[in-house]
Amino acid sequence: TSASFVEPHFGGGVATASTAYLVIGLALGIALTKARVPLWLATIVALPLVGAAIAWGPSYPLQFPDTGWLRPQLAWNFIILGYCFIASLIPLWLLVQPRGYLGGYFLYGTLLAGIVGVFLGGDKIQYPAFLGSNAMNGMPLFPMLFVTVACGACSGFHGLVGSGTTSKQIDVETDCRLVGYGGMLFEALVAVVALATLMVLPLGDASLGLGPDRIYAAGLARFVQQFGINPELARNFALLAFATFIYDTLDVTTRLGRYMLQELTGWKGVKSGVVMTLLTLALPAIFVSIRIVDAAGLPVPAWKMFWTIFGTSNQLLAGLTLLGLTVWLKERGGKVWLVTALPMAFMMVMTLWALARTIAPWAATLGSHPHWETVPVV
Repeated sequence: TSASFVEPHFGGGVATASTAYLVIGLALGIALTKARVPLWLATIVALPLVGAAIAWGPSYPLQFPDTGWLRPQLAWNFIILGYCFIASLIPLWLLVQPRGYLGGYFLYGTLLAGIVGVFLGGDKIQYPAFLGSNAMNGMPLFPMLFVTVACGACSGFHGLVGSGTTSKQIDVETDCRLVGYGGMLFEALVAVVALATLMVLPLGDASLGLGPDRIYAAGLARFVQQFGINPELARNFALLAFATFIYDTLDVTTRLGRYMLQELTGWKGVKSGVVMTLLTLALPAIFVSIRIVDAAGLPVPAWKMFWTIFGTSNQLLAGLTLLGLTVWLKERGGKVWLVTALPMAFMMVMTLWALARTIAPWAATLGSHPHWETVPVV
């Protein structure tokens, strides 16, 4: 059974590997930009170092003792916020570009492992194809299906990334199709592989109680262990690959938030960047300081509370991105503006409908369970 994949806690080992990965990314950025080391040479040095970090990370886990006044999870939350603060202010060449470059190899590696495992691993589909029209935590499949985080289909976050960071790194305009459209196709393929890691589990399997990252990593390990690959090493590799996506989301989102606040206020300069970054991180800092419990007083993972709203905001941004494109195409004249107007209308209707359905039950139970308890930082 897949119960063997439920065990151990890999957090500390993944934290060690992730930290080493970021340090290697920084070193790669300096080597490429300042020392002018050839890309091929830097790559053949950096990739084995990342592989070593993955292999040795579990042996040297980074852990915080529970002191009572500062929970380990809360400590990690604020360390990640600190990382976001620094990563969003430093130049793109120093971390974002080299980390993204190394992360590409993780993407290709996990994608290859997933595809091979799906088609040659011999696993059978066990999870039911349909659980009912109200299977999404009691919410109707329609319209909630359209506010999942669909990065490979229609994502407002990627619309912001395209204008905020990708545009600053494209060499020539003709590369946009390969980077944008090609990236969408790859992400869609990753989504299919991620879905497959769930499809091979039977309904009621203990693994289904894990977080999305653990299900994904355990599934990839299950796929490749039939080919003689150490499943624990494969799982650590998959978890770090998952972590690279999280890094991209966190620090790039912080950077984009800073960009937008600076553009709205017109305030420029280093001081402006620091202040606007702090403002961008203020709300997340409040939310990670809140302890969410259910009716029985048991803690509820924060991602379960905010995931639907995150998807809704992402798809609303997608609708706004399509709206901007529609206006631009219509102003240009002679362009087929309906190409973006029709999906924009669909995204807007579905997203606002889903947002209303999500907020309604929450607003009705406001003040009851689940409730929030503010947890002091110190």
